[in-house]
Amino acid sequence: MKRFDIFPAALALAAAADLSACQEGPGYDPMLLTPDSLTETAPDVFHARFETTKGDFVVEVRREWSPNGADRFYNLVANGYYDGTRFFRVIAGFMAQFGIHGDTAVDAAWRGQRIADDPVAQSNTRGFASFAKGGPDTRTTQIFINYGDNSRLDGMGFSPFGRVVEGMEVVDALYSGYGDSALSGGRGPTQPKIQRQGNSYLEKDFPKLDFVRGATLVAR
Repeated sequence: MKRFDIFPAALALAAAADLSACQEGPGYDPMLLTPDSLTETAPDVFHARFETTKGDFVVEVRREWSPNGADRFYNLVANGYYDGTRFFRVIAGFMAQFGIHGDTAVDAAWRGQRIADDPVAQSNTRGFASFAKGGPDTRTTQIFINYGDNSRLDGMGFSPFGRVVEGMEVVDALYSGYGDSALSGGRGPTQPKIQRQGNSYLEKDFPKLDFVRGATLVAR
């Protein structure tokens, strides 16, 4: 089910009442455990608003730039995947990376859900967003937003699917004090440990990390 940030107050109150009457469940949409079912084709152009601990920013996605990437991003946002995810790798002047789910069961469900690479149609310059990857056809859920001119990444196959059109100052303000991963010479968290322990690890050892409070598709 697609989630939009326009939700009538009456429906919101009814939903809250229904939830309070039910046994508490996981803090995510159970659909996230079945990624094979979340494969809708994205609109040609759409927008996603990210509410973070530093404020809001909006990403405009154009499917023609990176069709496979746009489709994956659309389904992740529409089903609440990014809610609660930490900006775990923020390197000043380079980029801000996020997209490992804070619940280990959800992360495990998506870790092998790779999408094929797209030709690079846009450049990794300031404000553009691309999926992270570790080789050909390995994109899953992690994305990064470029802080500066990182066009050297274009030749490595990182294909931007969208760009920040509102709130880039919020992205600039994300906490970067930990730097890169400890495995790469910084003081930041390591991805294997995030995948094993989820947000409990990040909350305990890296409490200053900013995070996504909620991400929704928005009409503009």
